[in-house]
Amino acid sequence: MADLKDFAEQLVNLTVKEVNELADILKEEYGIEPAAAAVAVAGGGAAGGGEAAEEKSEFDVILKAAGGSKLAVVKLVKELTGLGLKDAKELVDGAPKAIKEGVAKDEAEALKTQLEEAGAEVELK
Repeated sequence: MADLKDFAEQLVNLTVKEVNELADILKEEYGIEPAAAAVAVAGGGAAGGGEAAEEKSEFDVILKAAGGSKLAVVKLVKELTGLGLKDAKELVDGAPKAIKEGVAKDEAEALKTQLEEAGAEVELK
C-alpha cells in the first residue's frame, strides 16, 4: 500500500510538461486516450503551486438573488461596497452581479456569510 501512496504523490507533484509527456507515452505505447490525462493536468497544475495557487486565492463575490428580505440585502451591500443607497439598490435589482471582485478567500467567504444571513443568494467564483 505504501508503494501506491508514493506513486500517487509522484503523480500529484508532476509538472504540466511532465503530465503532457506521460499522456503521450500512455497514448502511443498503451493506447490509452489522453482524456484521462486531462484530469491529471488539472490536478497536477493546481498542486504545482505558482500561478495556479494565485488564481485560487482571489475570488469574485456574486450576488445571485436578493432573496426574501431585499431591503436588508440592499443595506448590507451599501455598507460592504461603500456605494450610495441608489447604487446599492440598482446592484441588487440587477442581480446576478459581482459585489466585489478579486478579494482574498477569507474575505470572500465572510462577505458570502454576511449576505446569506441577510437573506441573499450568493456565489463565489
